[in-house]
Amino acid sequence: MSTPASPASEEDLAEVDARRSVVLVIGVAATVAFALLRVVVGLGGHQPLDLDVWWHDLMVATATPAGLVAAWVPAIVGGTIGMIVIGIAIVALFAWRRRPWDAVTMAAAIVLVVAIGAPMAAIIARVRPENSLAESVATSFPSGHTAVATTVAVTLGLLLRRWWVWALGATWVVYMMWSRTYLYAHWLSDVVAGMLEGVAVACLVWTAVEALRDRRSRKSVAAADEVVAPGS
Repeated sequence: MSTPASPASEEDLAEVDARRSVVLVIGVAATVAFALLRVVVGLGGHQPLDLDVWWHDLMVATATPAGLVAAWVPAIVGGTIGMIVIGIAIVALFAWRRRPWDAVTMAAAIVLVVAIGAPMAAIIARVRPENSLAESVATSFPSGHTAVATTVAVTLGLLLRRWWVWALGATWVVYMMWSRTYLYAHWLSDVVAGMLEGVAVACLVWTAVEALRDRRSRKSVAAADEVVAPGS
């Protein structure tokens, strides 16, 4: 007859279960919030909301040469080429540190957010602000830059579990959101949608990979117990 898993192993697995449940709830909540915002934008004929217009006018009124230079930094770093390089570097670093599960989580999250966001933006084809300094094609909702930035930041926070990672990630996401509106490339609701998309993708992908990882861990614990105390 098998003996139960060691207390330490049971506590670790219970902690993982609790954390995974919280992250899953956040991911689902972000998905629902994104869907509701999408409905609001759709009901408005994909035109800017009143809050969008107010924020856009504020960005125009506060624009300065120095501010525009600062706004271009995340726009370039968080662009297609920049994020491909950053994504590959992060995945490679996790692999080099022998953290294959983390590498898989990051790679899957980035691929999924791009696979979802790009086609969605093209289908919705919301018109950008007419005075956009960074983009011209009608793929405004959601903000791809913000979605990818949020996905990377949240995924790193979940994987590394350090307060400073969360702080830096939150700062980068807010900086990106400000940048996209300061360059008139997106309406405020576009970047909020991108942030929600990123949170949803990061949380749901992390939850799925952790569930698979947890299943493997439980099987390993059970197999170890059988070795120590084989069934009679």
